[in-house]
Amino acid sequence: MTSHRDVDVIVIGVGTSGEDLSLRLLRAGLEVVGIEASLVGGECPYWACIPSKIMVRSSNLLKEARRVNGASGRTEVTPDWAPVAERVTTEATGGWDDSIAVERFEDHGGTLIHGRATVTGPDTVAVGDETFTARRGIVVATGSKPSIPPIPGLADVAYWTTHEAIASQELPGSLAILGGGSVGCELGQVFSRFGVKVTIIEGRDRLLPLEEPEASAVVAAAFQDDGIEVLTGVMAERVDERDGSMVVRLGDGGEVTAERLLIATGRKVELSGLGLAAAGIDDSTAFIEVDDRMRAAERVWAIGDVTGKAMFTHVALHQGAIVAADLLGEDPAPARYDAVPRVTFTDPEVAAVGKSEAEARAAGLDPVVAVKQLPATFRGWLHGTGNDGVIKLIADRATGSLVGATSVGPNGGEMLGMLTLAVHAAVPLAELRTMIYAFPTFHGAIGEAIGAYGRGLGPVLDPDYHGIDAFDEMVAAGRTG
Repeated sequence: MTSHRDVDVIVIGVGTSGEDLSLRLLRAGLEVVGIEASLVGGECPYWACIPSKIMVRSSNLLKEARRVNGASGRTEVTPDWAPVAERVTTEATGGWDDSIAVERFEDHGGTLIHGRATVTGPDTVAVGDETFTARRGIVVATGSKPSIPPIPGLADVAYWTTHEAIASQELPGSLAILGGGSVGCELGQVFSRFGVKVTIIEGRDRLLPLEEPEASAVVAAAFQDDGIEVLTGVMAERVDERDGSMVVRLGDGGEVTAERLLIATGRKVELSGLGLAAAGIDDSTAFIEVDDRMRAAERVWAIGDVTGKAMFTHVALHQGAIVAADLLGEDPAPARYDAVPRVTFTDPEVAAVGKSEAEARAAGLDPVVAVKQLPATFRGWLHGTGNDGVIKLIADRATGSLVGATSVGPNGGEMLGMLTLAVHAAVPLAELRTMIYAFPTFHGAIGEAIGAYGRGLGPVLDPDYHGIDAFDEMVAAGRTG
């Protein structure tokens, strides 16, 4: 027998952003039902952001120990995966058990249902033998799933996605990875440092193809030092299982054989099956179209990966905060995506915000670009081994403000903080030059890169540093944003 109930808001997909949005609404006194087909909290706490960074931290400690040993002549460090797997299983994911998250949701007064939701009308959602009607609206936050390429033979083998990689209690002797983006690079470096023979296959001409070429070059050199084999500009044409191993046949005629195969070729949104057409949403498209308040249709909002804006947890949370304010009758600031920060947690870290040089040119801007090698900065030189990195800054000649930046280095993600603020607030380059930068710090390298420290300073000359003269001319011309 079907039961029916009226509530204020129905949230379809209680991942990180759906949960955060629901708790905001519940604290404001609204009646909320959350429907989640998997684990409350979603990908981030169970198979992505959180457990993967525990793994990255462990692998970086291994590398640092090896750097120390190499300098001191001590014996090699022996890796042990068991404590890493134990921390991921117990501390990070609770054994992939979301009971604490469910309890938190219900303690705030919400109703949580595990199941698959179907929109059956403009304000109505069915799940199992229950239906709900929303007085204020429906929020779609169903996230994304791994995108599996249509490679012949792939469907017939037991490949890994990030789920199997994160949950691995024992490591294979060798691992082939399809995809040289953020996920493939992070996990590939982790497993390599724990003794796995890793081969990364990337169809485009470089690792991290969405980042600046200078960043790709630094990471490629680090991977060579780690013993990772990188094959770029070549596509996988077929996958087979042979004698207990995965065999990837390449477009150039070569083959890669490994004990395991990890698919890291991006993520995709699946809208079919949700019944969104009943709410006036076209579900035949790749993403849900939303306005700057995340409205997708009358009394329907969408947040997170399904919007196609940027598949990051922090973007989804930003969107959720806007929807919460909108549902509560407030006047939220509209969503904007011109200063979205992103970090790839390799060693060195690759962090970027705003437009790349190529994107700035494609947008019709006249970019002024400065590139400084991190080892040629004060802190980079002091840091010594493991100081690989680069700072790339892109300014708009017309306004004199930064429109994009890339920071690669041991603390690349943390250095991104002030750069994100500069791009977000359109801080003039002339203003950034008047700042006092703590010495000697990694963030102080940004001051060096924009010329705040003047000329001729630094323990190491940087013959590859370019762009500073153009920055000087721009500031001298009085362009202050």
